[in-house]
Amino acid sequence: MNFLVMLLQILLTVVCILTAATSILFFIRLRWPAPVWWILKLYASSLSYFIVFTGIICMIAGWTMHSTFLFTIASYIVLVYAAHFLLVTAAPKQSGSFENAFGIQYESRIKPDQKKFFLSSRRIFSLPEVSEPGFIKDLPFATIAESSRTIYADLWHPAETTKPSKLAFIFLHGSAFYFLDKDMGTRPLFRHLTAQGHLIMDVAYRLAPETDIMGMVHDVKRAIHWIKSNAAEYQINPDRIVVGGGSAGGTLALMAAYTAKDDRFTPPELTGKDLSCEGVISLYGPTDLAAHYYHTRQHLTTREVPGQPKKKVPTQMPEWIKKKMGSDYHRLGLDKGFEKAGALAPLLGGHPDECADTYAFYSPLTHVHAKCPPTLLIHGGHDLMAPVRTTRLLKERLSGKNIPVVMHILPQTDHAFDMALPKLSPATHSAIYDMERFLAMMV
Repeated sequence: MNFLVMLLQILLTVVCILTAATSILFFIRLRWPAPVWWILKLYASSLSYFIVFTGIICMIAGWTMHSTFLFTIASYIVLVYAAHFLLVTAAPKQSGSFENAFGIQYESRIKPDQKKFFLSSRRIFSLPEVSEPGFIKDLPFATIAESSRTIYADLWHPAETTKPSKLAFIFLHGSAFYFLDKDMGTRPLFRHLTAQGHLIMDVAYRLAPETDIMGMVHDVKRAIHWIKSNAAEYQINPDRIVVGGGSAGGTLALMAAYTAKDDRFTPPELTGKDLSCEGVISLYGPTDLAAHYYHTRQHLTTREVPGQPKKKVPTQMPEWIKKKMGSDYHRLGLDKGFEKAGALAPLLGGHPDECADTYAFYSPLTHVHAKCPPTLLIHGGHDLMAPVRTTRLLKERLSGKNIPVVMHILPQTDHAFDMALPKLSPATHSAIYDMERFLAMMV
């Protein structure tokens, strides 16, 4: 019996030591390339409240087993992970709050039908169960004239028992401008939003090297036009279109929203069409491509620098992930390798010191003007891909033009936080809390 108790104590101590070591990542701002540490940090954050409960159990075990070390390290785990949970689920600071953007009584303007399905709190343990929405897969919505290439989207529409809000949300997946696809880790979000009556259009826009950033922005505008043209069929108000996305998708959403009337960014076949949107949401989208280039250390990973060794980046996905993904490995473009993923120089025709104007031209920061739509910016404070300082700068420029803007910087949170266990992730729940209220304001 004593042997079993000792074995359990050793096992719990080892688990606690590893968990405590992982918590150190909450205090470190990682720099790319650091894929393993980045993924570990995402999952540690997503499981934070579960780890707190586990730590409490270990504290009790340490107390009953008279193990001061186990009790102490378990106490540290409870303290650090509970603090992380509270930090990432706190409301935005006053300067970036809904009250600051839309007024102190903003919630009184939200329709009761919307509020009924809101998250009750940022600090929930799992997303609530909702009615199963309608789903149309691989809907063709545009054809590129030069190449006869068809572009597809998935359409998520409210269940028959759900009252339509008449708002459409066009979503653009993260891609590093180079890979991945629609319908990747977003189903919990889409189910939650369709329960509030919204229509979701999940767009598989073209990627590099098939097209450049201009072609991607064109695809977003084609999606906006398609929704407006088919608004009556899907019970949508054509003046209630919101576009948004994560990472590169967030950048494309901002670009499309801020250049709605800029013919330089309009597909030739849509010249003169209404491509405006009611609002835009960016989840950790780079807002200044030159700053993004240096933040991701592309000056070290994509070119030789005298006196500095070239940084290695992952070039292939591990074999066990390839087997687990099966056919999706090719569908999502992961077989392209990673050495050029997110590399801006091939997309923009050079490095920032060679074509600074091009980097500025494709940066949302450049296109802020007095007619920009209301904007929601959500960003991790530790983002290793997209610099958070330029998101803050975008917020300042929008506020300077009197554009309603909500900005939520999530402390100790990294890039793509919503892709790791979204049904359980506290950071994701906090982001959804913001997104559902922003969309309801657009209704």
